Amino acid sequence: MLGYNHAMNPVMPIDRGAPEVRPAPFLPMSRAEMAALGWDACDVILVTGDAYIDHPSFGMALVGRLLEARGYRVGIISQPDWRSAEPFRALGRPRLYFGITAGNMDSMVNRYTSDRRIRSDDAYTPGAEPGRRPDRAVVVYAQRAREAFPDATVVIGSIEASLRRIAHYDYWSDKVRRSVLPDSKADLLLYGNAERALVALTERLAAGEPIATIRDLRGTAFMVRRGWRPGEDWVEIDSSDVDQPGRVDPHPDPYAAEPTAPSPTTDGVQPIRLVPAAERVARRRAERGRSVVRLPSFEQVSADPVRYAHASRTLHLESNPGNARALVQGHGERDVWLNPPPEPLTTAEMDFVYGQPYARRPHPAYGDAHIPAWEMIKFSVNIMRGCFGGCTFCSITEHEGRIIQSRSEASILDEIEAIRDRTPGFAGTITDLGGPTANMYRLACKDPAIEQACRRLSCVYPGICENLGTDHGPLVQLYRKARQVPGVKRVTIGSGLRYDLAVRSPEYVKELVTHHVSGLLKIAPEHTEAGPLSKMMKPGIGTYDAFREMFERFSKAAGKKQHLVPYFIAAHPGTSDEDMLNLALWLKAHGLRVDQVQNFLPTPMALATAMWHSGRNPLKRLAGGGEAVTIVRGGRQRRLHKAFLRYHDPENWLLLREALKRMGRADLIGNGPNQLVPRGERQRTAATRGPGASRGPASRRGRRG
Repeated sequence: MLGYNHAMNPVMPIDRGAPEVRPAPFLPMSRAEMAALGWDACDVILVTGDAYIDHPSFGMALVGRLLEARGYRVGIISQPDWRSAEPFRALGRPRLYFGITAGNMDSMVNRYTSDRRIRSDDAYTPGAEPGRRPDRAVVVYAQRAREAFPDATVVIGSIEASLRRIAHYDYWSDKVRRSVLPDSKADLLLYGNAERALVALTERLAAGEPIATIRDLRGTAFMVRRGWRPGEDWVEIDSSDVDQPGRVDPHPDPYAAEPTAPSPTTDGVQPIRLVPAAERVARRRAERGRSVVRLPSFEQVSADPVRYAHASRTLHLESNPGNARALVQGHGERDVWLNPPPEPLTTAEMDFVYGQPYARRPHPAYGDAHIPAWEMIKFSVNIMRGCFGGCTFCSITEHEGRIIQSRSEASILDEIEAIRDRTPGFAGTITDLGGPTANMYRLACKDPAIEQACRRLSCVYPGICENLGTDHGPLVQLYRKARQVPGVKRVTIGSGLRYDLAVRSPEYVKELVTHHVSGLLKIAPEHTEAGPLSKMMKPGIGTYDAFREMFERFSKAAGKKQHLVPYFIAAHPGTSDEDMLNLALWLKAHGLRVDQVQNFLPTPMALATAMWHSGRNPLKRLAGGGEAVTIVRGGRQRRLHKAFLRYHDPENWLLLREALKRMGRADLIGNGPNQLVPRGERQRTAATRGPGASRGPASRRGRRG
């Protein structure tokens, strides 16, 4: 019946004459704007929890302009009042579907701190006003859209839906929740960077195909009856028991060859023909394309944390588009079916997506309102997407994939010129050329066959893979050309740097430090101790020291006084009190007083979240219960771990003194250079400080997804 066509669904349109829709100044948010464009209805209505900013850094603008380029009429409903269905009727019924997202951020991460406190602002809202989106916005918006138009097709996507595509641990309710599909009642879920699936889906719906029959698009998930298969030749691999995945084919060696069934020659001799490596890999891939792995059901992972960790491990091992199999997970009497991940975009397709006629500013409906997320990126350029780092606490790899997708130099330079010519307030400084990381531009596996066969979760842990190309030359050339664009005075790098890659290229570090650091450079060692670093899949602190030496040496040579801004995580799975104490002592020995710290936040589907929930390590096999992981759950201990990072803050001294005494390290209490906190009178409580007294730094939004 159905299989997966591994030929990529194209993002760029096939030449079929002029599109039916001319580019709009802004995608319409009202009936009046639709009328001005001559529209009586929208083909697609995109609903978002963010303010509508017509810029490719914002998901709704990016996919909206892509669909517009394919000839579709796209409207935007931004931050609707979810308390009734009426705002979802603002643009009428869409001819094809509602596209529902929470916005650029997960709505729960957006609204709550890592300590479950409500944030005081929302960077994606005019005036940073909080409370403009509901909790679990994808579910709420989808239900309201269905209420507004019961017969409309509802498609969900974005990071919030991506990270909830299977049963997942929800930190805010402290329980395992179902996939977002049955809760939202959506017809289809698009996960990851969904341009391919989105374009193919829209084309097929426009051609009259019912959405219930569209079951072969990569990067999609949907509900089916229990036991459904795309075809009779499909094989189910039962992985519902811990580390008992049934028959598993060995990973194909892309360089190996094997004999095939020979054809007799005219003289009756049976020659042996060796199957070329590429053919062997293609055959294996076709076999995997007709296999589905059954994960432990929602009911099983809800009842057994070790099975939850096993399901997480299995999902992550099936994440490479080159060899991933479909996954299925039972939810009651039905199944959630996940097709394999989407194929990455080519450079030409990336250029097409980012080259649309974006207005590059917020919709005029917001007037002069300050929107912090827009202010942060309006002079920056996204040059790539994806991350092969695989950090267990981060959601980038789960959402964008580990294969780097890069734009061309020409496309990037064109956008710099567009910023110069069209973005109000530009004074000559480009504030970032980056993405999820600053320095993975054009980095890739040296051999596509190896890349397709690989099942490693990280290309750089426990060490940099010998098959990974680490040439920073193209990025150095891009920096140099960007500085030469007329009207550009300076280009700085604002994205976080992967320093274990950077030290492989002294030329890059020199170029960066000499020309592209605005006094401070963000870097994320995250910890100093081997225990937590092994659970984060981060390099040892020695690599950070090597980068710091290069940074300081090149800064001095350039005659500049510049500093690294290190980021650290407190209370990450695998972290003991002693680990945090050693980190605090390291910070003091290096004269560092860090402000930008955060407690670990368990986000859905992350491997570190599986550790947090299960107390086991899904990076290893889980047979027999697996490796136990230290978990910091209690509020007091989480405060202590964060206090170690801010050992210099007087408000933390009482807590630290008590902890040091309990740990048998009272020798670290005193005023000596090798002691951590001073002796002193008992710290005054908040009640005795009096009005107007400092209460310490405000909670900061974490930088990680």
